[in-house]
Amino acid sequence: MNDESSWTRRALLGGVTGLAAGSLIGADTGIAADVEEFAAPEIIGCGNWGARPPSEPITLVRRRPAKLIIHHTVTANTGDFSKKQAKRHARQVQDIHMDGNGWRDTGYLFIVSRGGFITEGRHRSLARLRNGEDFVLGAHTTGQNDKGVGIALEGNYDVTAPIPAAQWRALVHLSTFACRKYRIPAKKIFGHRDFSATACPGRRMYRRIVELRTAVRRQL
Repeated sequence: MNDESSWTRRALLGGVTGLAAGSLIGADTGIAADVEEFAAPEIIGCGNWGARPPSEPITLVRRRPAKLIIHHTVTANTGDFSKKQAKRHARQVQDIHMDGNGWRDTGYLFIVSRGGFITEGRHRSLARLRNGEDFVLGAHTTGQNDKGVGIALEGNYDVTAPIPAAQWRALVHLSTFACRKYRIPAKKIFGHRDFSATACPGRRMYRRIVELRTAVRRQL
């Protein structure tokens, strides 16, 4: 299955889950030029969480992404906030995407665990983020995979469970770092449902998209 040219969101564990051409910094973006002074978040790379190799070569988009797209994985709202669980969850998502959906690798570029640990999703995403000039073509949002970075939260936020504070802080940190590296203005942070008929990233997360933009904007 060609996960870059034709993508349909499928359920993760029975639930509903879930950037425009690359933009250069402009005078009105409000993005600081000194991106290197902002501390990068700790991101657990594919080699450190036990990722399987992709089934096909990873495709790069040879420009900067124009947006961030936030998702939730619709996996369990676990009370295990450990790094071990973050790695376990990364493997779980990869297995679902590769074995269940027939994709070459994890669809998301990054996943933020409920304990606040960030894992690389699709291979090469971390290296390209650090480079800041191009990005990996994922499989997370129909029609937007070559335009934006897909970031997923572990859990199901279409139910009453709140977003853990550590997870929120890590999401803000990662989003800010990505916006700085890629010169993306905070107003270009979206939820998956902004582009597709889906509940993703869940009611609770979607209600906080504006809050996320504000938190990121303060650090740009």
